[in-house]
Amino acid sequence: MRIGVYVCHCGINIASVVDVAAVRDYALTLPGVVLAKDYQYMCSDPGQEMVREDIGKHHLDRVVIAACSPRMHEGTFRKVMEKGGINAYYFEEANIREQCSWVHSDRQVATEKAKELVAAAVSRVHLQEALREKEAAVIPAALVIGGGIAGLTAAKDMADAGFEVTLVERQPYLGGHVAKWTATFPHMAKAEEFLTPLIQEIQARDNVTVLTSSELTDLQGFVGNYQAKVAVTPRYVDASACTRCGQCLEVCPVEVPDEATWGLTPRKAVLLPSPPHVPDAAVIDPATCRHFTEGNCDACAAACPEGAIHLEEAIREETIDIGVIIVATGYQLFDPARKPELNYGKLPTVITGPQLERLLNENGPTGGELIIGGKKPTRITFIHCVGSRDHTVDHPYCSRVCCMYTAKQARLVKERYPDVRIRVCYMDMRTFCRGCEEFYNDVQRMRIIYTRGMVSEIFPKGETPVVRFEDTFLEEMMEEETDWVVLAVGMEPAEGVEELQNLLKLSRSADGFFLEAHPKLRPVDTDTDGIFLAGCCQGPRDIADTVSSAHAAAARAAIPLFAGKVAIAPIVAEVDEEVCAGCALCEQVCVYGALKLDERSKKMTVNEAVCKGCGACSATCPSSAIKLRNFKNNQLLAQIDALCVTSAEAGA
Repeated sequence: MRIGVYVCHCGINIASVVDVAAVRDYALTLPGVVLAKDYQYMCSDPGQEMVREDIGKHHLDRVVIAACSPRMHEGTFRKVMEKGGINAYYFEEANIREQCSWVHSDRQVATEKAKELVAAAVSRVHLQEALREKEAAVIPAALVIGGGIAGLTAAKDMADAGFEVTLVERQPYLGGHVAKWTATFPHMAKAEEFLTPLIQEIQARDNVTVLTSSELTDLQGFVGNYQAKVAVTPRYVDASACTRCGQCLEVCPVEVPDEATWGLTPRKAVLLPSPPHVPDAAVIDPATCRHFTEGNCDACAAACPEGAIHLEEAIREETIDIGVIIVATGYQLFDPARKPELNYGKLPTVITGPQLERLLNENGPTGGELIIGGKKPTRITFIHCVGSRDHTVDHPYCSRVCCMYTAKQARLVKERYPDVRIRVCYMDMRTFCRGCEEFYNDVQRMRIIYTRGMVSEIFPKGETPVVRFEDTFLEEMMEEETDWVVLAVGMEPAEGVEELQNLLKLSRSADGFFLEAHPKLRPVDTDTDGIFLAGCCQGPRDIADTVSSAHAAAARAAIPLFAGKVAIAPIVAEVDEEVCAGCALCEQVCVYGALKLDERSKKMTVNEAVCKGCGACSATCPSSAIKLRNFKNNQLLAQIDALCVTSAEAGA
């Protein structure tokens, strides 16, 4: 066996803590190692080319590279193995950056640990097996979950590429949160100017099927060959016959808080969404309609002059065959009632930024007039970071858009009502997007008072809210009476994210949003092959970044569809039928559904296309009948033995 070992400097990431030359020289003393080199950046093109040339020149049949985490470049180096003419799985990567140089400050200790990790990798690579990837055909169709700006953009891109697309939206209309905004920063463009044409184009496409009031209920299969089940709730209104006359709303006896204004105004059980929501026809909410909750009301059906209401319709289930999935489920807004010191929900003029946005909208409940309880404000105080950068509500992250949408709203108010006194209490100003810093500076010039103020509470003085805050520049506590308080609430993961996570087998980060496979190299991929992320389901974003991520997700999702086939990774479980007792414990722990008991043979079987090589089955099997390829006991024990021996020698 002829093994080549390469030690990466990673600039100074490794070399500043680890004696790279000493590790290289030590590697030459290990069994089977015939070549050892160090290089500044092994992942660079010259570094890869050096390995490729050495494989042929020195007749190497195994390679170990000591560098960063395998999550970063294991795939890169496996391709180098193939180019060099040896099996891609005759390779092992020792992590001497994240697991060594980044966690040690003592150079001697770090160097000895790096030697141990290299010795373990060499021992393991001796026993690595040649594995071959398999291929499977791909269904040239995509499922997009979410009908907001991200889902619409991704669906359009996939349709433009010529693929069949099914767009599933939980709400009865398309547009998401963006459809509720009056204007967008920093150019003050109206949301409907770019959202309405996008929705119209999606609806006009022959290769796009739009399912509103729908939810994904089940998913089977693997990348390229998924089978999705979608529950579709009827609108109970024929959209083509509805004329928006409003007679159904007049007779509906139900009144509940309106989600479109975040509870600022009431609504009926019959919804008649305002532009740019599409479809703009009426829809009945079965969760609040008395016909469905009590079984004793059909007033809307009797009042409809067009006969467009059909309360007898039933929920149906559709099965859809697709090759890839794009998740664009967006976000929900933080509920400021979780911070009782702000008195949101108790003081009627303490509202959220999105609620103010609806009041400013000409299609909103007041036709664009700032009125609550019949009164207009003369003083408004905006408060930043409500539900963001706040450990008390387990939201330590920044929601990215709050600073700018507050500046936009302050500008809109000042333009329409120049005499209104506006104060903005901010923690820190963060102007992420291009042109946003200039926008913020322009807003300040409009006699809008920006105070670096930490708000401790809002309390009533009669019917007037009083904001108590610390001016952190003056280091003084201040109290200010105001007419309205507007809370800049942040973003948090959308409702139902846990159920979707379990259904799609996705990972989530500490903040609860869906986690990408790699933050730099695979920023819109997930660990589940064939499933991609778009928009705010991955974390807070503004509209521009959301659209960019949707384009990226569609581009990535289109790759296997254009290729017509997908590679199936060979590191999967395999069953020794002679040992398997058919207890099916492994089937119970497999979250991917890759293991099934053959009823005839009473032996376990593995669907290699579905298996992700997590190893849960191997760890569970009481008879050791299941092994994970290239993670077999002899390979792992060889690593452990090498670590023990090296540690003992270092101690001696």
